[in-house]
Amino acid sequence: MSFSQHLLSVQRQHNSLLCVGLDVDPGRLPAPLKTLPDGIGEFVRRIVDATKDLVCAYKPNLAFYEALGRNGWEILRKTLDSIPKDIVTIGDGKRGDIGNTSARYAAALFDDLGFDAITVNPYMGSDSVEPFLRNPDRGAFILALTSNTGSRDFQRLKSGGVPLYEKVVRAARKWNSNQNVGLVVGATHTSELRRVRALAPDMPFLIPGIGTQGGDLKASIQWGCTTDGPLAVINVSRSILYASSGADFADAARAEAMRLRNDMNALRQQLLREK
Repeated sequence: MSFSQHLLSVQRQHNSLLCVGLDVDPGRLPAPLKTLPDGIGEFVRRIVDATKDLVCAYKPNLAFYEALGRNGWEILRKTLDSIPKDIVTIGDGKRGDIGNTSARYAAALFDDLGFDAITVNPYMGSDSVEPFLRNPDRGAFILALTSNTGSRDFQRLKSGGVPLYEKVVRAARKWNSNQNVGLVVGATHTSELRRVRALAPDMPFLIPGIGTQGGDLKASIQWGCTTDGPLAVINVSRSILYASSGADFADAARAEAMRLRNDMNALRQQLLREK
């Protein structure tokens, strides 16, 4: 089964487009956990336990674990161990380097840590991306048009009259022979999201920017989903993780995740009726 098929299967089984981004800031831990030796690990485990039936994926942001020093990788391993095996895990590290270095990144994230997919920066070209695509059941989400304000600095620059992000999309489509390539397209770029879906009608999209960044949820579903299935992975981090700073943080996270999952499904049904 290819990565895209696996993702679609999980989305249908859980009836969810929601991905929870695990961007854990030690300074924002709920008060009851701040004094615990494994407060961060406990926080993540309880978030996962509270939301695991509501999501299609979790996306640990590797920088937040790496910043914890020597304990970070152990906490990351425990995080991955706490996630049910049927749920997609996305290692968000935006890797990409010369071929032999990318191969080591792929070995670390896929073979050692066991991620189902990772985010990849394509700036160095096809040979820097290819090592992440060798195994059909492991996925790579290629950065196309990211949700941050600075994305306009380079991603929209035109070459031959075509924006750079479109060239990335066209290249990623060619690399998708194993049906394991997806695209990162921010929810803050609604008109471009429609254009990217037209260029890549069958590829999974990882869509950040909902919640704190103010992305458009309806447009993300309308243009992010494929015509014959979901394949839009809509990431939300802070508004779920920090729905409460008190002892009820896990219950609050569940309530926010359920609200978002239900809103997404209601919008999907509305859009289907309008077609």
